[in-house]
Amino acid sequence: MTAATEAAGTPTTGPPVDVLVVDDDFMVARVNSTFVERVPPFRVVGTAGTGEQAVHAVGELRPDLVLLDLYLPDMFGLDVIARLRTAGHDCDVMVISAAREADSVRGAVRQGVVDYLLKPFEQDDLAVRLRQYAGRRERLLTSVVRGQADVDRLLVPPAGPRGSALPKGLSVETAGLVEQALRGAEGTLSAVECAAVVGISRVSSRRYLEHFHAAGLVHVSLRYGTAGRPERRYAWQRPRP
Repeated sequence: MTAATEAAGTPTTGPPVDVLVVDDDFMVARVNSTFVERVPPFRVVGTAGTGEQAVHAVGELRPDLVLLDLYLPDMFGLDVIARLRTAGHDCDVMVISAAREADSVRGAVRQGVVDYLLKPFEQDDLAVRLRQYAGRRERLLTSVVRGQADVDRLLVPPAGPRGSALPKGLSVETAGLVEQALRGAEGTLSAVECAAVVGISRVSSRRYLEHFHAAGLVHVSLRYGTAGRPERRYAWQRPRP
């Protein structure tokens, strides 16, 4: 694993993570499947358009992760999770849905979903959550528990950047990955290089980097080339007093 990949928290070695995509709209399922396939080590092993199809597909395909819409034509998505658990399937479930009701979110959390992504979303939003899931999964599979500190590291998610209230449109999860990329870099990163490490667009990368710079968390230097504007280079630093 390279330093850049480790900073992003995404394993690139080992077995693939098999994914079942469940959505009643076959075009949405196709698009989501394309998004998933772009994020190693994930691979889509099947799709389903109803709750019954999802339960059957999990039994047949044994995926590691199910991307589950809640609004299905034959049953509510949370009932699908209940049926999977009753049948003894221990696959992880990530909800991808337009369901914004608090009861739906609370119910999903109580049933142990690994994440809850609201529609509509950008490809970057899903990619970040998949990478975070891959990192958590890798830690769970490889960690040795010797004491309470090891348990705490597995249960408590990494904190986001300190002293940096995020403006609208920026997520704590992606900000944390950008911070990790900067901390793990040898020297400085450009917006393009940071985007490649984290798996987001160059425009999104620059927004996070410039926000951190304004908050005093990042130092900016300029690299001059033979033509055009100088390239902005970013390095993590301690907040200004």
